[in-house]
Amino acid sequence: MFLRKILFIIILTVPTALLAQELPASDSLVSVRPKTPITRFNESFISYIPPVAFITYGVLSFHVSGIRQIDYDIHNDRQADHPGFKTNLDNISQFLPAVMVYGLNIAGVKGKHNFADRTALYVLSEGIFAGSTFITKKTSNRLRPNAADRYSFPSGHTGNAFASAEFLNQEYGDISPWYSIAGYTIAATTGVLRIYNNEHWFSDVVAGAGVGVLSTKLAYLIYPVIKRQFTHGKQNPGVGTIIIPTYQDHVIGLAFVKTL
Repeated sequence: MFLRKILFIIILTVPTALLAQELPASDSLVSVRPKTPITRFNESFISYIPPVAFITYGVLSFHVSGIRQIDYDIHNDRQADHPGFKTNLDNISQFLPAVMVYGLNIAGVKGKHNFADRTALYVLSEGIFAGSTFITKKTSNRLRPNAADRYSFPSGHTGNAFASAEFLNQEYGDISPWYSIAGYTIAATTGVLRIYNNEHWFSDVVAGAGVGVLSTKLAYLIYPVIKRQFTHGKQNPGVGTIIIPTYQDHVIGLAFVKTL
């Protein structure tokens, strides 16, 4: 029973997170009409719907008893079916999609950006995610299912995994949708493991996925503006330094990224 319910997370997150992804044409004989600015705007707008919906679901769990009851039902099934389950795999899997980005580049598969810009984008994404997650965890004050502390909402591991998965999707999704599917499957599995480890409620995981995806999308949206500000007036417009706040394991810091 618990396994069937928990698989719903993967069924929910992977297809919807890939919503409106532009797939490369496989038949060169098919005539494709050039996209207008309105078409591009509509595609971009639609891609924001899944992460916003995930976050909304998580927020509603504080106010809608039926949604919160799903948390309790899944938790009770977990306790009945796998009371002693414990693994540290989720500590590793949350970073795997990002590792895949650099691994593909080393293997000779070129992504959307060069190494410096790609790294700056990822650090910016993590900065946005870390800051928003830290504030939300402090203000939401939700007790974890294992009663360890009151930093349950949203799931940081899950959010980090989905931020990494969206990073992979942004860099390599246009080359092949299978890269995106692989990244989001790993991220969804991380969320499942957080529930199996009794660290988070179902709504924590769903909201974390939304925050992670949205953080990376925002990073790709605002990075060009930031880069122009740091490189304005320089002879080499590709050189610049970005200072970004970070948060990991309850530690706040700063990350310095220099683009070359």
